[in-house]
Amino acid sequence: MEYTQLGRTGLKVSRLVLGTMNFGPQTDEATSHAIMDTALDAGLNFFDTANVYGWAENKGRTESIIGSWFAKGDGRRDRTVLATKVYGNMGPDGEAWPNHDKLSALNIRRAVEASLKRLGTDYIDVYQFHHVDRATPFEEIWQAVDVLIQQGKVLYAGSSNFPGYKIAQANEAAARRGSVGLVSEQCLYNLFERRAEMEVIPAAQEYGLGVIPWSPLHGGLLGGVLKKETEGKRRTEGRAAATLADPVKRAQLQAYEDLLDKHGLQPGEVALAWLLTRPGVTGPIVGPRTPEQLAGALAALELELSEEVLAGLDEIFPGPGPSPEAFAW
Repeated sequence: MEYTQLGRTGLKVSRLVLGTMNFGPQTDEATSHAIMDTALDAGLNFFDTANVYGWAENKGRTESIIGSWFAKGDGRRDRTVLATKVYGNMGPDGEAWPNHDKLSALNIRRAVEASLKRLGTDYIDVYQFHHVDRATPFEEIWQAVDVLIQQGKVLYAGSSNFPGYKIAQANEAAARRGSVGLVSEQCLYNLFERRAEMEVIPAAQEYGLGVIPWSPLHGGLLGGVLKKETEGKRRTEGRAAATLADPVKRAQLQAYEDLLDKHGLQPGEVALAWLLTRPGVTGPIVGPRTPEQLAGALAALELELSEEVLAGLDEIFPGPGPSPEAFAW
C-alpha cells in the first residue's frame, strides 16, 4: 500500500479511502466487518463515514457498525484513520428538529458526542463539514472545533462539497484565530465530472488541503456500464439512467469503454487510477458493497496508465481548463 500525507498535515493515509455509506443500507454488519478487515489487512487505513449514513429511520447505523468493528479490538482503532461528518439533521425519531443539523456550535457539540458514542471511540481523526452552512459564520464554527481539538475529541477538520471561495473563507477565518483550519476537501470528482479542476482543487492546493474525490465511478457509469447493460448484469436507474438517455454522454461512455477494451484494461480500475494521477488528490473514496468489489478497487493501485491512454481519456472527457482562462480571455 502506498501512503501520502493528508494535505499539509503530518498524517499519513492510504491512497484509497474506504467509503462506508453502503454499510447498513446495502451491506449487513457481518459483511461490513469483513470488508473493513480486508481493507485493513491490505494496508488501507483511511475510513470515511458520516453521522447520517444509514439514512431514513436508521441514521447513525453506519457509525454503529464501525463502532462494533472497533470493539473487536486487535488494534483496529489504532490502525485506522477515521473520518466522519456533521451537517445533516439528526433530530429525534427522524424529525427535522431545530438545532439538530448544520454547523452551529450547539449542533457541532451535540453531533460529535453522538458520533463518538456510536463509533465507540474517544476521538475522531478528521471531522468533516458535510456541506456549507450559509447561516453560521466560520468564527463560530472554528470556536466549536477548537474546543473539541483542545479536548482531544477531534484532531483535524475537513470540508465536503465546498466551493473554492468557501475553502478560502474558512481558512482565512481560521488563520485570524490562530487555528489550523481545513486540512481536506471531499468533492465530487471523476472523469465525467471535472468541474472541481476550475476552482475547488486549486483552492485546496493553495491552502494545503488534501483532495478526497467521492463517486469516482460517477454512480457506476465509469465501471463498464454499457457492457454490463448489454450482458444483462446491470439495470440502470436514477442518475445513471438519465445519463445514458443522453446520446452525447452515452457516446462518450462508449468511446471510453472502446478505448480501454483496446488496451485490455478494466474501466473501474482505470477510473480510479486516473484520479491517482491528478494533482492535489490524496485518494478517491471507494464504497464497496462486497469484499470482491474492494479487491477490484485495490487493483487500481497497481495500474500505471500509459501516456496514450491518458491522452485518450482527456480527449473523451476534456476538463474545463484552468480558472479564469476557462471562462475569460
